[in-house]
Amino acid sequence: MDAATNLKYLVSPGGSLKGRLRVPGDKSISHRSIMLSAIAEGTTRIRGFLEGADSLATLAAFREMGVEIDGPEGGELTVRGVGMQGLRQPERPLDMGNSGTAMRLLAGLLAGQRFPATLVGDESLSRRPMRRVTAPLTEMGAEILTSGEGTAPLRLQPVSRLAGIDYRLPVASAQVKSCLMLAGLYAEGRTCVNEPAPTRDHTERMLTAFGYDVSRSGPRVCLEGGGSLKACALEIPADISSAAFFMVGASIARDSDVLLESVGINPTRVGVINILRDMGASIELLDKRMAGGEPVADIRVRSARLRGIRIPVDQVPLAIDEFPALFIAAACADGETLLTGAEELRVKESDRIQVMADGLEQLGIEAEPRPDGIRIRGGELGSTEGADAIHAHSDHRIAMSFAIAGLRARGPVEVQDCANVDTSFPGFASLARQAGLHLEGEAA
Repeated sequence: MDAATNLKYLVSPGGSLKGRLRVPGDKSISHRSIMLSAIAEGTTRIRGFLEGADSLATLAAFREMGVEIDGPEGGELTVRGVGMQGLRQPERPLDMGNSGTAMRLLAGLLAGQRFPATLVGDESLSRRPMRRVTAPLTEMGAEILTSGEGTAPLRLQPVSRLAGIDYRLPVASAQVKSCLMLAGLYAEGRTCVNEPAPTRDHTERMLTAFGYDVSRSGPRVCLEGGGSLKACALEIPADISSAAFFMVGASIARDSDVLLESVGINPTRVGVINILRDMGASIELLDKRMAGGEPVADIRVRSARLRGIRIPVDQVPLAIDEFPALFIAAACADGETLLTGAEELRVKESDRIQVMADGLEQLGIEAEPRPDGIRIRGGELGSTEGADAIHAHSDHRIAMSFAIAGLRARGPVEVQDCANVDTSFPGFASLARQAGLHLEGEAA
């Protein structure tokens, strides 16, 4: 294992977070901006693109398929779209790295192409479940081979036609919904996806921005195949999932006051704000506006005394990526916090329920993992000094969450296996230090 893979964080206790901060562009929207601009007609200019490993893997995949892309430079890109039928067969497997979003969405888009393609990923991604997308794609007529466990690599073969599908999601998942919508672009007839609970709607919003007709009626979203996308200008807001670490950090650290600039506040993504407010956090949304079809605001967060809550089940899909950070908030709150209905957390980059519970226990916090959630009793965060470091299990959100925990820890906190933070938040350590976190990163 090389030194970069073995990166660790060393966090000294105490400190507060202050100042104006701009976190990187939204990862979910960055992925989709490349995919849709690549198959659009004309040239799309993108601002605010996340230059993290995950979204750069998507960018590299489309270059492999013949799309001309200038950049990224300072978050700006120019994509010369090739139209719906203009992608070329890649000469090698398309490596999605650590990105489940890239693999699942691309599976849908590639299912309707006239050439074979193979999607591969790193060790972590190769363990994540893919039948949730391959099963409905197969119902549409796609031909996809997976490993015996239903995991990557995904080998897609060209088929004569895809047929539209009316599909009911067994579990709320924006990735599966988006996968089927992208396949639906290439299918004959109408494709509809029915959601058991609202999930992020970035794909629907962006398709509309590219001039494609998408209809929604309650939990049901539909589109007709055979249309085309027209190039446009896109502005990507700052990622609320990345902002969440500073929202939690400012809430739990004394004398904190931060302003997070131009953060996306899509209604399907604001669970972290709603949950923190329920816990007593001081959060203001300032200068609300629209940017690139997405609602945006500056978010001011100040120190507050948090209380434990029973997290509403309807907020779970709206905060699914932010729960590692929210578990740190729960550990610093008065009383008990209970999460249920979140079994999806067990098949993320790591088993986030178990890994977070293990790390919290190392810091002296009572954390009881359950099949679909966790119970956390707030208390005084301890230290890893003189004990084993917390292991992030190559999960970027685990690493950043325990780094933020250092603000309230009794002693130093060491977190191992943090290199994958760059998948979603390049520059996290330097921005955290700028804000006031006593953090050092070094090769183990």
